[in-house]
Amino acid sequence: MKIEQAKQIASKAIEELSQALEAGHSEKLREYLGAMARFHRYSWHNVILIASQRPDATHVAGFHTWQQLGRFVKKGAKGIMILAPIVHKKSKEDVSEEKQTQTAVSFRAVYVFDQVDTDGKPLAELSSAEGDPSGYTEKLKQFVALRGIQLEYSDSIYPAQGQCTAEKITLLPGQSAAEEFNSLAHEVAHSLLHFTERRGETTKRVRETEAEAVAFVICEAIGLKAQNSVDYIHLYSGDKETLTSSLECIQRTCAEILAAIAPSE
Repeated sequence: MKIEQAKQIASKAIEELSQALEAGHSEKLREYLGAMARFHRYSWHNVILIASQRPDATHVAGFHTWQQLGRFVKKGAKGIMILAPIVHKKSKEDVSEEKQTQTAVSFRAVYVFDQVDTDGKPLAELSSAEGDPSGYTEKLKQFVALRGIQLEYSDSIYPAQGQCTAEKITLLPGQSAAEEFNSLAHEVAHSLLHFTERRGETTKRVRETEAEAVAFVICEAIGLKAQNSVDYIHLYSGDKETLTSSLECIQRTCAEILAAIAPSE
């Protein structure tokens, strides 16, 4: 029953988001991208569940996790419903001998609580770039190198700040530290998202908007304020399923990048 309730909450949020984009308003989607930055370890489905139930949530965790952190959930606090996976080992009858490690996944409804609904031991301050990406740029460059992608700088791409092919990312030299990080994040997003079969399923405008959305989330997640003028309405083409698919791809890409450059945050 609770699973159906969670699905209804998410479905209603997507419906309202679609209506807002159709009416020409992208502020709501920008809010969801901000939530994606704060909760990048969660699936897109759970991000939208958290953001639609508690738009002002900053740090969430389960009851027992807060206890492990030396904090306790305040009496009467209202939990935020999300879906947690249940992993089942398949029986030998269900899989071949070579694939007995495969698993089947189902879900159950659980509750998490925002930090403001807890009390106790102060939390350690998360690092913040404060307008300077600091060491994150080098970590992102390492991520690029580990994927076998060449990174170079060239004035020949001006006025573009970055360009990307399947094997190479080129950045414009002379950018500020913040601009360089944002440009690199944008091109890494292209590299991860748009050199697969999806390229033929999306328009250039959608691809650019997806890459900019990823860069926005990555910058927000490390405390770097992304200054862009992209209108995220371009992610919506009148099809809610296509919008959801695009947002899921953005979330997975952000999660992969942030797991590499900010694993402890």
